[in-house]
Amino acid sequence: MNLLTAEHVEKRFANHLALDDVSITVPENSIFGLLGPNGAGKTTLIRIINQITGPDKGQVTFAGRKMVADDIYQIGYLPEERGLYKKMKVGEQAIYLSQLKGLSRADSIKKLKYWFERFEIQGWWDKKVEELSKGMAQKVQFIVTVIHEPKLLIFDEPFSGFDPINTNILKEEILNLKQKGSTIIFSTHNMGSVEELCDHITLINKSKNILNGPINEVRQQYGNNVFELSFKGDIQKLKSSLDSNYTLLSDNEDAGVKKAQIKVNNYSSDNRLLSMVLPVVEVTGFNQLIPSMNDIFIKVVETYNHANGVTAN
Repeated sequence: MNLLTAEHVEKRFANHLALDDVSITVPENSIFGLLGPNGAGKTTLIRIINQITGPDKGQVTFAGRKMVADDIYQIGYLPEERGLYKKMKVGEQAIYLSQLKGLSRADSIKKLKYWFERFEIQGWWDKKVEELSKGMAQKVQFIVTVIHEPKLLIFDEPFSGFDPINTNILKEEILNLKQKGSTIIFSTHNMGSVEELCDHITLINKSKNILNGPINEVRQQYGNNVFELSFKGDIQKLKSSLDSNYTLLSDNEDAGVKKAQIKVNNYSSDNRLLSMVLPVVEVTGFNQLIPSMNDIFIKVVETYNHANGVTAN
């Protein structure tokens, strides 16, 4: 089941077309990567989902029906631009923001105490926000984003300002939230995190949706049918065993391990490749080289820009 869909959404500001016929489908209980260069239109789409602004065309549906105003209480949003009242005490501000999400003061305190202990920041409860580091303030904002246990969570660059240890802590919490039933939209430029966390992705560029699908299928789609073979034996015998359907791209030896990268054309198979080389060398490893999301991101954006005669920001 899909928790959220945006269908043929268009949004224009003055002479700028921010979103041009953009559609996305966010499956329930998944982590959905919303990707794109700066200025692509991601933040505008997030603002529409949050009902901060409305689309000029198209519509957004939530849990199978057109979104209504009260759906905002089922959404938690952590924006890239952080905003806490610097002169307020951390605990009182967190209570206040939790109450805005519909929790009573008693429930707010109970839940906040749990989360503050989980993130080991209970000692900051009575400190002023201005005393917090950037990473500490971000932990507080993460807490008040998830405190009301919404169906949909939207994180915009959630790891900004975090060191590697706290980044891993936050990643674990995001995965725990998914395991407990949350659906998450995750907007970031960090492609490594996308590969670690996301089930599905959409790539927006120049206001258009130019790539979408399950992340494993996307990576397979942009693979080049290149396989890496680890082996023992004579590289010349390996080369001579290959017919014209296979191209040896490179070979090397590292710490006594011989490796060869071989491209398979569209009319042959990896199984046939193995059957050809097994009689002449001892195969110790065989795997397909799948491109990273970072490589795919760059390739797709550059290809789109070149085809449409536009330059990157």
